[in-house]
Amino acid sequence: MLKLYLFLALSLSTGIHLSAQVTLEECVALAQDNYPLIRKYDLLNRTKEVNLSNINKSWLPQINVYGQGTVQNETPSFPESLAGIISQTGTSISGLNEWQYKIGADISQNIWDGGVSKTGRQIERAEDAERQTALDVQLYAIRERVEDLYFGILLIEEQVEQIRNMQALLQSNLAKLRTMHENGTAMQSDVDMVEAQYLSTAQQLTQAKSASRSYRMLLEIFTGKSFVKQELMKPEASVPQDLMPNRPELRHFEAQLQANEARSASITASMMPKIGLFAQAYYGYPGFDYFESMMNRDLSFNILAGVKVSWNIGALYTKKNNNQKLRLSSDNIAVERDVFLFNTNMQTRSQLDHIDELKAVMKENDRIVELRANVRKAAESQLDNGVIDATSLLTKLTDEKQARLTASYHEIQLLQSIYQLKYTLNK
Repeated sequence: MLKLYLFLALSLSTGIHLSAQVTLEECVALAQDNYPLIRKYDLLNRTKEVNLSNINKSWLPQINVYGQGTVQNETPSFPESLAGIISQTGTSISGLNEWQYKIGADISQNIWDGGVSKTGRQIERAEDAERQTALDVQLYAIRERVEDLYFGILLIEEQVEQIRNMQALLQSNLAKLRTMHENGTAMQSDVDMVEAQYLSTAQQLTQAKSASRSYRMLLEIFTGKSFVKQELMKPEASVPQDLMPNRPELRHFEAQLQANEARSASITASMMPKIGLFAQAYYGYPGFDYFESMMNRDLSFNILAGVKVSWNIGALYTKKNNNQKLRLSSDNIAVERDVFLFNTNMQTRSQLDHIDELKAVMKENDRIVELRANVRKAAESQLDNGVIDATSLLTKLTDEKQARLTASYHEIQLLQSIYQLKYTLNK
């Protein structure tokens, strides 16, 4: 039973410890999900579906309902000789009335549109991909901002840790000096000097803690999550082996080129003939039977239906220019892509050199810290024996603190440089 209790206690403590740790990757994912721009993905998808639905509805019958009333100064009529003969039979023929009116509908149905609707769907999907990739580029920039904040917090918190270590050493030596002063082996000025340095270090600690809180608050705004009493873990990173960039900007350039290809296909489709059915139906006066309408003024129902072939020859006039505009646009996109790749390769080379420089510098960090610690310990011993004063001790303490802080900074800067390289390549 005791073993069970111990196991449960260990599990709970482990779970609490793990839940209190935050990784860089988690922060980046939270920030991207929390950024207001993320909602545009759904809006873009819905816009695409609406536009595709409109394109598909072009195949539905098109119905135009109208009402019309006209008056004419001249209307068709029978020749006077023929009208006279007919009038002898007792039938009066006055010709068509100048007042004419009807209500009706024109109906058309596409049979073949030359590929306009097909290319329209292709253009809409291509332009949607272009808009989506442009949004990817905007959201990708969030990663860099979050990573800068994250490593800024790590640097500040490392500074806090080193200041606390410095405080502990100062407090220990201050207590020692006070004892020595009471025994008459140290001057009050030495005690005051160390105490003043201790208070100055306390001020530095307050400022560092305030900076850490400010950076954490910004990170919380980005991620939408509180990190109170949570430890930001140092990421483990290695230099990517594959240095080929995989940035969202490249996908955006490709989407732009694909959209131009779809637009080029629509130019060809616009020149093709179109075939469709049509029908005209109306109720009014006069009807299609003009003879009957000349005999009486009764309203009648009339209908006309057929097949229609149309061909917009005018599209040939602008085909060459429109295709040339698309080619120029694609060439411009290709130049922008090449410039982006050139700058990315230059930046990658610079970042690799900086990483190599940091690795070379860090080789001596541990030895420098060890030597500074040995010098500080010797100075403390010399102070005990009255060989040196507090000024010399403070110098040695400051040197050790700076060596430890520099070593920690180099470690975090190396991690940050590797992540900057990974950001440049999107690895």
